[in-house]
Amino acid sequence: MSRGKEIELDGGARAESVTEFTRRVKTVLEREIRPCWVRGEVSNLRAQASGHVYFLLKDAGAQVSAVMFRGDAARQTMKLRDGAQVVVYGEISVYEARGNYQLIVRVVIEDGVGRLQREFEELKRRLADEGLFAAENKAAIPAMPGTVGFITSPTGAAVQDFMRILIRRGWRGRVVVLPAKVQGEGAAAEMVEMLAEAERLKIFDLLVIGRGGGSLEDLWAFNEEPLVRAVAACAVPIISAVWHDIDFTLCDFAADVRAETPSAAAELISSGFVAALEKAARLAEDLEHHVGAALETAGERLDHARSRLRLLAPSAQIERGYLRLDDMSNRLASALEKTVQARRQRLGEARSLLRERSPQRRVEAESQRLLSLWKRLHAASPASVLHRGFVIMRDEEGKPVQKKAAVRKGQRLAAEFADGTVPVKAEE
Repeated sequence: MSRGKEIELDGGARAESVTEFTRRVKTVLEREIRPCWVRGEVSNLRAQASGHVYFLLKDAGAQVSAVMFRGDAARQTMKLRDGAQVVVYGEISVYEARGNYQLIVRVVIEDGVGRLQREFEELKRRLADEGLFAAENKAAIPAMPGTVGFITSPTGAAVQDFMRILIRRGWRGRVVVLPAKVQGEGAAAEMVEMLAEAERLKIFDLLVIGRGGGSLEDLWAFNEEPLVRAVAACAVPIISAVWHDIDFTLCDFAADVRAETPSAAAELISSGFVAALEKAARLAEDLEHHVGAALETAGERLDHARSRLRLLAPSAQIERGYLRLDDMSNRLASALEKTVQARRQRLGEARSLLRERSPQRRVEAESQRLLSLWKRLHAASPASVLHRGFVIMRDEEGKPVQKKAAVRKGQRLAAEFADGTVPVKAEE
């Protein structure tokens, strides 16, 4: 067969050249597929010296070649990088020389998670520069708060987990749930309102703000600037307890203490109470041991006194006296009255000696001494001191402040009363 000779096909059909076929495919694709938005991950990014940018846009199931020409690339605010999640706008085109279709990209924007992460980092940096997260501005968490406010959704699992831990650990305080949305539009505003309400009520020793787990979008309310600023400015000590796997929320940085989960916050709140219970139990055991030892010693001394009493009983002496009296009555009848008088005098002396040596007085004296020791022990306890109107001033580490010279101006202190602890600040 000679070169270029047409082949006759069935039905009189004509064979198309590759160029003709490719142009027909190009026409069909570009006419039927209108410009649209496409979401995917950038890979194999190549920026040419000409200014054109070539890359693959892919997801788990497919990939498509994409090109952004120099003019479009210069107008973009986002810098492309491998691995970036993006949404692009463009139209389909066919590169005839290779028979490949590709996406001509006109606009690139960062996809939702990436955009939120960028906003998170930018706001975090700006608020940190303002000193909003500074450690010196943090308030100390009370060791045994009496009333705790929990700002969260009242129907969420976080409340149940929080209460279950407190009940299991035997905590004796009161929890007030301050209901607010924790996700979606308006959630941050509701939580800010609850923070203001908590400060207005002036009944809370400690606040907890948080929720259960979720995605970055679900937890975004805890990164909104008004809420972060409200948490940092709150006069009541506050724990951020947002359960998440993405490092931190901005409320974690602004709060006085961060707990990984609401359950962890409950354990932190009840830890001081549990420690105090354990200490009280140890002191009770020590007191019982010392009182038991004192009673045992007193019992031994009482038994010893009873033994001595039996040895010093006057019955034997009286019997001997009667024998001597009978003997003397036979010999000295005239001296009977004198002898009887002398014996009666000795009997009275023996009775007086018996009363003086009676263990009853010693038992009463030892009982009074034990009662006095008990009263001194009770009066020396910290709880007794606080109930008499005294106050224990503690520093940020919970250590008692014993002298005025140890207080710095502006230092955060905690004044411990009989019924609770109040945070104070040294003005001079």
